[in-house]
Amino acid sequence: MKKVINLFHPNFAGSRVNKALVKAAEDAGFEVRDMYKLYPDFKIDVKAEQKVFEEADRMVWEFPVYWYSAPALFHQYAQDVFEYGWAYGHDATALHGKELLIATTVGAHNYGHDNFVKYDVHEIFRPFQAISRLLGTTYLKPFEVIGASTIDDDQLAQAAKDYVEYLNSDDVKPLGDYE
Repeated sequence: MKKVINLFHPNFAGSRVNKALVKAAEDAGFEVRDMYKLYPDFKIDVKAEQKVFEEADRMVWEFPVYWYSAPALFHQYAQDVFEYGWAYGHDATALHGKELLIATTVGAHNYGHDNFVKYDVHEIFRPFQAISRLLGTTYLKPFEVIGASTIDDDQLAQAAKDYVEYLNSDDVKPLGDYE
């Protein structure tokens, strides 16, 4: 199974947690594509990106949570790359059967029904689940690192190890429509 990680991090150089996740993934042999390095001007090479997605069995979108969503480049990417007639629409099956996995880092510990945000991370990611449904991909349970702003070195090392195990797993649970 070919797995490709698209990293959407506008300040990767200043990141501690995503850097550790990316290093662990690369050390394990995964291809990590720094989308902000590839497209600093937000001008996406649509055909090249479609080819990457076509050749992957599992596409991973890694990003820190920004305003309960992904950073801006992700949204530009989705608007440009997932064209009608290729990604969705009548007879558009280019992505059907592929897996989609979000790997995310969240700065605070205040997510969950009993906390300030009142929603779990996967609940605020419903739009990504809807995108996956439109594309015909299988939406896998996201990999989450919660509390990235206060994570200690041992916890970060464990999170990086867990990330590689999650990426390597062929048994990641798909989320149902209302999970």
